[in-house]
Amino acid sequence: MTPSSVIDIGRQALEITMMMSAPLFLAALVTGLLVSVFQAATQINEMTLTFVPKLLAVFVTMVVAGPWMITLITDFARRLLESIPALIG
Repeated sequence: MTPSSVIDIGRQALEITMMMSAPLFLAALVTGLLVSVFQAATQINEMTLTFVPKLLAVFVTMVVAGPWMITLITDFARRLLESIPALIG
């Protein structure tokens, strides 16, 4: 196992991690922005108001993007496990 193969596996793992987390982060970001605009327009300054909408948005995003995320991580794990003989020998 060469250092370049270790770096390549690490790079792939980071790419998969970013691809899986991006939809959840974007949903939380957009929801937080919308709630902030609503709070600014109505002058409601309640800090706990943002938690429930963000939680619901992340949950809905996870339900919608969940199958894609599972496919992505299982394909990566399958490729990684299948490459073990080539990496060792």
